[in-house]
Amino acid sequence: MPAVHDEFERVRATFRVLLDGAADEELRRRSDGTRWTNRQLLFHMLLGFLIMRALLALAKLVARLPAWFGRGWAKLLNAGTKPFDVVNFVGSWLGGSVMPRRAMVVLCDRTIAALHRRLDRENDSSLARGMPYPTRWDPFFREFMTVEDLYRFPVQHFDFHREQLSLI
Repeated sequence: MPAVHDEFERVRATFRVLLDGAADEELRRRSDGTRWTNRQLLFHMLLGFLIMRALLALAKLVARLPAWFGRGWAKLLNAGTKPFDVVNFVGSWLGGSVMPRRAMVVLCDRTIAALHRRLDRENDSSLARGMPYPTRWDPFFREFMTVEDLYRFPVQHFDFHREQLSLI
């Protein structure tokens, strides 16, 4: 999936430019359309990549279980949307408030490098596996997502939130 590798590298370079190029006052400014500052939103954008290891492992596990289990799991997760939203907000607020810029860049580089390696180990069969997803958790989650869909998710998430940054 060369296109996904290219998108990962685009995000890695963009993330570095956004963090390295912003003044402290710009990072402290409220983002556009969220309750986070720009710095907190950048951490949230990184979080989309950080959760990928767990999402991929979960998809591969649930894909091996009976279909009714996956549908029930997605319904249960949808029912827990409010607590998820709180954890998502607080985690991004906290991570974006305390993690140094340099650490965010290094974490992004390492995470994307790990996703490249993992993607290189996939084959057509593993990319086609998937599971039902909680559609209320994220606008990019669909009722059923394959492993290939999951590799594309963090880039979609990043690009969406990139538009909400209020950096000059």
